[in-house]
Amino acid sequence: MRTIRNELFCLIFPRLCVLCNEALGENEEQICLQCLCKLPRTLFHRQDDNPLVWFFAGKIPILHATAFLYYRKKNAVSHLTHTFKYRGNKQLAFQLGRLAALEYTPCRQIDLLIPVPLHPKKEKKRGYNQSEWICMGLASVWNIPVRTDVLRRKTPTSTQTGKLLHDRWRNMQNAFFTENAEVLQGQHVLLVDDVVTSGSTLVACAEALVQIPGVRVSIFALSIA
Repeated sequence: MRTIRNELFCLIFPRLCVLCNEALGENEEQICLQCLCKLPRTLFHRQDDNPLVWFFAGKIPILHATAFLYYRKKNAVSHLTHTFKYRGNKQLAFQLGRLAALEYTPCRQIDLLIPVPLHPKKEKKRGYNQSEWICMGLASVWNIPVRTDVLRRKTPTSTQTGKLLHDRWRNMQNAFFTENAEVLQGQHVLLVDDVVTSGSTLVACAEALVQIPGVRVSIFALSIA
């Protein structure tokens, strides 16, 4: 009876790919296999001369950095990002994190996953932190703890969208602080964000984290603009 009900439900409310709007297969989640294969992967983690490592060089001491996909205006990745960030589809953020984790293995032992935090007012308005859901997707494959209680945003900084590079960096100065520092001492943490643009948000987060003795920081972003 349950199977019949499920089949009827799918006929009335079919599960559709968020990109091509075609019906999803039984084992497909959010994105069909055809669209998934077309997503523009960076493959930075396979490159000895990793562009993202060089991107952060001289800004903050990090062990490793990578981004899963290329974000371009009006490409599939920008559509996915807008969907999980502004349309309430947090499960899509989870699924993309999970997909990334299945293709990417951290090159060094990671102890904790830390999402870039939203200010509490912004998170309450949105209903969730998309970077936290990306983290949970990663954790579902890697089995690494996610900590959301160690990095905080001090003030509700204005959106980075549309800002010039200098203004982005100024907007993020001293924007984050740490709590429960004893949890982080001597740990290698993976800082997780949705999109890297200027890198100012990730650098500000890392600057707060490296003040704690023994903390080592690596960076993962779902995409890079």
